[in-house]
Amino acid sequence: MSIPLTVLEGIIDASGAAPRIEALLPIGVRHRQLRVRTLILGMMLALADDRPAHLTRVHAALTALPAQDQARLGVTGNWPRGPHLLTYRQTERTFNLVADALAQAHPGGTPSDDLACVCDDLLEASIPGQYKDTSTALAVDWTDVETFSRPPRHATTECADPEASWGHRTSNLPGPKGELFFGYYHSAGTMVREETGPPVPELARRMTLTTCHLDPVRALVPILQRMPASGIRLGDVLADSGYAHRAAAAWAIPLRQAGAQLIQDLHPHDRGPQGTHAGAIIANGNLYCPATPKTLLELQPLPRDATPDEITTHDTRASELARHKLGRISADDADGYHRVTCPAVMGKIRCPLRSPSMTLSRDRPEILTPPAHPPPCCTQQTITVPAQVAAKTRQKHDYPSPAHRRSYARRTGAERTFATIKDPATTTIARGWCRLMGLTPLHLWLACLHAVRNQRILDAFETRQADNARRAATGLPPKTRRRRRQTLAMLAAAPP
Repeated sequence: MSIPLTVLEGIIDASGAAPRIEALLPIGVRHRQLRVRTLILGMMLALADDRPAHLTRVHAALTALPAQDQARLGVTGNWPRGPHLLTYRQTERTFNLVADALAQAHPGGTPSDDLACVCDDLLEASIPGQYKDTSTALAVDWTDVETFSRPPRHATTECADPEASWGHRTSNLPGPKGELFFGYYHSAGTMVREETGPPVPELARRMTLTTCHLDPVRALVPILQRMPASGIRLGDVLADSGYAHRAAAAWAIPLRQAGAQLIQDLHPHDRGPQGTHAGAIIANGNLYCPATPKTLLELQPLPRDATPDEITTHDTRASELARHKLGRISADDADGYHRVTCPAVMGKIRCPLRSPSMTLSRDRPEILTPPAHPPPCCTQQTITVPAQVAAKTRQKHDYPSPAHRRSYARRTGAERTFATIKDPATTTIARGWCRLMGLTPLHLWLACLHAVRNQRILDAFETRQADNARRAATGLPPKTRRRRRQTLAMLAAAPP
């Protein structure tokens, strides 16, 4: 896909990144022909043409522009001896100045504040205004990015990229599912549709890069916390169990304070009963009646290959489990405390300890053996739940209910984001994609890559929406995706 030059220039100008970086660069004795704005434009042009992140490609993309654009952008300069075409050495010099200005004075494995803000603004500027407020939901994930440097030799620490380190990644190839790599962890937050909202283009809204000896989950939290300060409201945040299994102070609590609602898969160690509070059983982020059947509390999420009958049975058990949950009767206060009450008081179950509930219809579950010594949750009208109770596992929907399953299905948008930037047919970030070493150059290149990818996603989304509108106007149903998986029954039924 060829992205118009005006579109890329509009992104750079809307972000305001170029003048801020220019202000950080040292003032040299000689005039610098290549400006920061033109450099970033050249990086995006190289990536838009499916070229690797090489400075030679940046120079080639800029010198291939029409003559009038070269003169306007400073690629062709007016020197005392006549017109002068930009050289590769000038391109390399300007990029090194930018990398030095945006790098941390003492590298610690994370991007500097200047670099993080510049990349945030570039990504935000790549999202058109009509889509900025269509959704506040983000799907987050991290992936591996190998450095071009060779790993240090055994029993040594010296290599060409001292900021890189050993990390672990999961492989879908035959053989072992996990392997080591030498490089960085790349995290991204992708915009996905609201639960009941219209479709939206899955655009990368935030990203960061960290060395592998740091936790990518903790590194992403400050990036997301800066969004409300920039006027971008945080809504649903969808994450897998790698995020949910972190300590509550490292992930769940900071995001709740920022206004986010968590929708995440729970790690197997965090599922099921995890203690009690005032006699109520803590399980899957909620409080349940002490007489809740153990088989319901140990309900697991559906497997991917579940049959329709298994789905129906699972959803029936999830609905019965929800009847035993203590009902919330107040929102969180400033300290994160809220109040809940017994499910029998709310009319969801029948319990002898709550006499009015025994007049309810018998289609509700009934507690046959109530506790011999009723705890406070069974004797008090309400109980107070502190912020530390189920702080790590508490989320928007009951786990693993059908509502949670449908909402969590949106998280695949994050995986599609990484799939597009790792696609060998376009731009792949495999080793050798960027031969510049260090966190700052690679971080800046990845930000430009996501900004370019957003334009491709936008074009495909708008084309698809226009096609659906055309089909609807002619009375045709929306075009569905072709079924790629063929079963043995389908092959047997096919004519010879």
